[in-house]
Amino acid sequence: MKLGAFSSSLSVKDINASKAFYENLGFEVFAGDMEHKYLIMKNGNALIGLFEGMFEDNILTFNPGWDESANPLDAFDDVRTIQKDLKEKGVALEREADETTSGPASIVLMDPDGNAILIDQHV
Repeated sequence: MKLGAFSSSLSVKDINASKAFYENLGFEVFAGDMEHKYLIMKNGNALIGLFEGMFEDNILTFNPGWDESANPLDAFDDVRTIQKDLKEKGVALEREADETTSGPASIVLMDPDGNAILIDQHV
C-alpha cells in the first residue's frame, strides 16, 4: 500500500506564532493562505501543516498521488483502492470515499490511540 506524501497537520492556536516558530526551525512556507489561517511548511522532505481553528486535534496526513513537493506521481495507489484494502483487513473507517467516483477523495481512520489519520488524494 502506497500512501503518498506524509505530513503532520497541526491544530494551532495562533497561526502567526506557529509560522514564526517553525521558520526558526528552518521551515519555509510551501503553500496555504494566511487569510484562511492555514499554511503548509516545508523543511527538506519534512512537511507540517498549520491549521488555526479548522479542527481540534492533530492529524497524520497522507496524500496518494503526490510526492513531498506536491508533484503528481505517475503510479500510485488510489484512495479508493486503499479504502478497499483497509476494509478487507477489518479496519474501521470514520469517513469513506465514494467508490463510484475517481479523482480527488479522502478517507479518515483512527489508530488504536485515537489519533486521526487522513488519507487525502488531490489528483
